[in-house]
Amino acid sequence: MSPMDIERFNADWLQAWTDKDVDRLVAFYSPNTVYKDPQTAHGLTGREALRGYLETLFGSTPPMVYTPDTTWHIDGGFCGRWTCDIGEGGKEGRIRGFDLVLLEHGLIAHNEVYVHSLTDAS
Repeated sequence: MSPMDIERFNADWLQAWTDKDVDRLVAFYSPNTVYKDPQTAHGLTGREALRGYLETLFGSTPPMVYTPDTTWHIDGGFCGRWTCDIGEGGKEGRIRGFDLVLLEHGLIAHNEVYVHSLTDAS
């Protein structure tokens, strides 16, 4: 993918996270994807495991608005940094995140998510 394709892919993907659209979001991932975030540090393997996780996650979290920041092309994929406002207008907090994304045939084969809280001083 070109840098512009990666930026578009990342923006569309983060919009699916914002929309909590499980079907659209899972479609970004390969059938045998590996997904890791702070809640799934040992990882999930496969779309169906990811689907179940997302359904539970989205059902238990407030609205979250993901905003792309920067993407970097790497061999086999990209790294993307973003911010997320939690709750209406960020009333419940704000986080910054970073994704390592490895692609195969235009789908996410491996995704590791790293996050930290932002304070008013950050």
